[in-house]
Amino acid sequence: MRVSQKVAKRNWWFWGGLIGIFLVSLSLRFWGLGRFNTLVFDEVYYANFANNYLTQKRFFDGHPPLSKYLIAIGIWVAQALPFGKDTINSLTGSPLSTWSYRWLNALTGSFIPLVVAGIAYQLSFRRRFALIAGLFAALDGLFLVESRYALNNVYLVIFGLLGLLLFLLALHALSRQKQLLWLCGSGVFFAASASIKWNGLWFLFVVFLLWILAWILRFLSSIQHTNSSVSRPFSSVQSAPLEDARSAQGAILTELSPPFSPLYRLTQINPLYLLLCFGAIPALFYYLIWIPHIHLNPEFNFVEVQRQIFAYHQRVGSGSNIHPYCSTWYSWILMLRPLAYFYQVTDSGAPLPTSGSTLALAPGRVVYDVHAMGNPFLWWFSSGAIVLLIWVLIENWKALPSLATPNVPRVGLLPARDLWVGVFLFVNYMANLLPWMPVSRCVFLYHYMGSSVFATMALAWFVDRWLRIYHLRFAAMWIVILVVAAFIFWMPIFLGLPLSAQEYQMRMWLRSWI
Repeated sequence: MRVSQKVAKRNWWFWGGLIGIFLVSLSLRFWGLGRFNTLVFDEVYYANFANNYLTQKRFFDGHPPLSKYLIAIGIWVAQALPFGKDTINSLTGSPLSTWSYRWLNALTGSFIPLVVAGIAYQLSFRRRFALIAGLFAALDGLFLVESRYALNNVYLVIFGLLGLLLFLLALHALSRQKQLLWLCGSGVFFAASASIKWNGLWFLFVVFLLWILAWILRFLSSIQHTNSSVSRPFSSVQSAPLEDARSAQGAILTELSPPFSPLYRLTQINPLYLLLCFGAIPALFYYLIWIPHIHLNPEFNFVEVQRQIFAYHQRVGSGSNIHPYCSTWYSWILMLRPLAYFYQVTDSGAPLPTSGSTLALAPGRVVYDVHAMGNPFLWWFSSGAIVLLIWVLIENWKALPSLATPNVPRVGLLPARDLWVGVFLFVNYMANLLPWMPVSRCVFLYHYMGSSVFATMALAWFVDRWLRIYHLRFAAMWIVILVVAAFIFWMPIFLGLPLSAQEYQMRMWLRSWI
């Protein structure tokens, strides 16, 4: 009875914490959503394109169409609602309220911390790690800003994360039927991410990278099988019984974290399942998502429109002459070049600006600045966490083959489950960053969002571990305090609140931020 009461108490705090994180995220994203009655940054494209679908106007877009479909659905739903019509403009060619083309993004972005928490829990079955990861995701300024406007990156990230979440559920599935169901759902979400932008494919690549890694480790484990103190013979890996998964499931229910890594189960997945769920289904989904667009714009068929998009991105140059906020992939790691999505200076007491202003920022005037930048302390700590994670993996590299062996509670210096978490986060981080390195066209800080979410999770993983170590607990608590304080301090430039010249300059710590 006492054990069940303790589990119930932990469940109450866990679910209460998740609900609190979601409500904070929801409130921050919907507060003043209709402010700035204009098209902010790339809303000039995406809100316009979304409205084109509703008005049946032909156009060319340099990205797949799914995010514009979703924004269009948001506009269509908002037109039937009795609220959200305080600010209206015709910048899209139709009289639309700013709330109408932003609300669905805000709602979608509010769920990202919950999905991050879900992934963290499925990786480790540690509630505190999940809560810290969800909290850090909710305190990231770039995700907040991207969620408050009719942009497309929140869709790309949440679909990719949902694909990973369902993939993890498939690894823990107790039957072939459930496993296939989760894998199919995972493939659909990966395809949805790629249907926002092509770089959404990098979430899908993670599955194949982990699958290849699992087979490599299994091969190395078979070579080392004579050292049976840390691993089973190769034959036992081949015939890993379903009872292992059942015992793991029972451990979850009793709040006893299963100690072993589920990586070995990747090699047990039927290869036909992989081809179906991560090949055929994503390809079919991607093809079908283009049908409404091609019906409206019949001048290009499916193959030709892909060529046109590729050619478009090849034509995009690089450097400040193309766009003042172009940045390099290595500058993202330290957040050296964020973007100003909206910047207007007005006289003190003047109405909220809705268009360009030529006033200089000077005493007695206020600035409205929406800066697409991460929470600086969260960003820098997370980059440090990735460096530390690499060091941990190097320290334990000889033990990695044991991850491909079932029911090994400890490998090297770490529990197998913790080493599995580190491998998963590192592979995801690098898979979303490495493809940007050879790209020569102008890229921006928001292209790092797919990687930054895993850097944030890595920081949460270390903080959770350090809270269990007495002499590191103080440092872990200070990291959380500084991240929360930094979010509050920089929140005015996430939300575009009025600032005096001095208050604005206080928040521009680096010259490259302006």
